[in-house]
Order: sequence, then structure tokens, then C-alpha cells
Amino acid sequence: MQAGVTHLPAMQLGVTHLPAGAILNASGTFDAIAARRAFGDGLFEAFPFAAYVTKTVTVEPREGNPAPRLWELGAGMINSIGLPNKGLIGFLASDFPALIELPVPLIVNVMGSTSQEFGRLVSAFAERDEVSALELNVSCPNVKTGLDIGAEPGGVAGLLDAIRPLTDKPLIVKLTPNCASPAKVALAAEEHGADAVSLINTLRAMALHPDPGSRPPKPWLGGGTGGMSGPAVRAVAVAQVAAVGAVVSIPVIGMGGVQSGRHAHDLLAAGATYVAVGTESFRDPEAGSKVARELGQLSAKSGMIASTAA
Repeated sequence: MQAGVTHLPAMQLGVTHLPAGAILNASGTFDAIAARRAFGDGLFEAFPFAAYVTKTVTVEPREGNPAPRLWELGAGMINSIGLPNKGLIGFLASDFPALIELPVPLIVNVMGSTSQEFGRLVSAFAERDEVSALELNVSCPNVKTGLDIGAEPGGVAGLLDAIRPLTDKPLIVKLTPNCASPAKVALAAEEHGADAVSLINTLRAMALHPDPGSRPPKPWLGGGTGGMSGPAVRAVAVAQVAAVGAVVSIPVIGMGGVQSGRHAHDLLAAGATYVAVGTESFRDPEAGSKVARELGQLSAKSGMIASTAA
């Protein structure tokens, strides 16, 4: 249980500790390979995050959802990207060699629709010394039940029971906000071997086609529904982080609408151990550095622990 923001646990990532208050990226919101192409090796001199979380990797390649994939909101966006990726073999052959050159610990985000798929992914990365931790995206529907694996405690407990023996690397469970009780799911994750939890993922949302003459009304996004992120979800993130932080003793990575050091400070005060920046990086590629800098300034005044590594 989080006793306060001045005595937070640090997560062991390989040979280094991730200090409390560190700023990470939310999975899928910062393309480090594209950023290096755009900014060159200067990216390494001022990398905006204390650890890097990859885009989701699945066993087989995914093309993602049909277009259109984005809908802009007044305070964020809805995305229906659909987790396009090259699959495990393609990721290891092309993206992995570039990502292990980053100057920060590498956390690989993986997703499967069964415990067997998760197990194959976890086993593959368990053998890679360059991988510091694995983040389990449990927001994917189980192919047998049709329900999100992470929507109820039993699903997460069963998944961790199956894959925890496969690796000694830290396992981070990325919680879905689209369930009855993220706190109960987080507690089940801790009790069955998770080393940390991260939240919130996107909120399920829909945008209708802008043509008012469309009858019947139809969704604009090619996937029908999508995930809402950005400033609009920040208050939800604070509430869910507070609920989770009150019941677990493992580190909590808080995210959702973070645009400033003040926002990061609020998540830490609510019970987070670390903070991740997501949608804001689309607007400002240096958002992670900005948030870390502002958080450091606030923390110097308030006495709250903050990372200077990001």
C-alpha cells in the first residue's frame, strides 16, 4: 500500500534501479526509431524518458484497423489504430537491434489473446539480456470468452500463474480502465507475481460520422470504436491511480493526459510511483523532458521525490 509520496519503491530494471518519480513513455506514443531518423544521434544526448516502453508486440504481424484511425477531440483524441506491428519475428529482426541502442532501460510491451500467446512472447524476451522488463497489455479480448483478459481479477491471476514461471524479468501489468474495479485487478496482479502495474490505458469511445445526413448514424472510425486519450481522461486517471495505489505495495506507473510537471505531480500524489507521458508526445516530441524538468522544479519546492534521469 502506498504510504505516501516520499517513501516510494524503486523498480529493479536489469542492473539499474528506476528511481521513484521517473518519467517514461506510454506504449505506442513515442516512436524512438523514427525520432532518431528525424533528430539524429542528438536524441541520445537528451533522451526524453528515463526508460523506454516499446509499441505492442504480438506473436503474428498485425496490419491494424481500417482507416480512418483517428478522431480529434477538443481535449484529446480517439484512436483506432489497432496495434499494427511486425510480429515477434519481425520485431526481433528489425526494430529490436535499433531499440537496444537507446541509452535507457528497454521495456517491451507484449499482447496476446491467450495465455499461450503471452507465454511465447514472454519466453522469447526472457532470453534477451537487453530487455529490462516486460509490460503485459491485458486489454485484448480473450479469443475464447470475448472479454478483455484484464477486465476481471481471475483473468489476470490465471495469466500470471501461467507466465510468471517463464521469466525472472520484472512483469508490469497494464490495466484496462474499462472494467468494474481496476483496484481489484491490480491487487490480483500483485498477489500472482506482477512486479508493477501501469494505468490508465485508453477509455473506450466512439465518434459518429460527421455527415449529418448519414442514416442510420455510423461510426467514423474504421474500427467502430476506439480508445480516448489526452487531457480529457486526466481526472479519471487520477481517480483510478488513487484507488490502485491504496491497495497495492508494488510500483504504480500512472498515466493519462499528462502535459506538465503539475499533472505528473498530481499522479504521484495520488499514489503513482512513476509517470508516463503519452498523447502529449504526438504534439511535442520533447514533452517527456519538459514534464520531468517541471516536476523536478515542483518537487524541489514540495520535497517530493522526483527523477532527474529523464
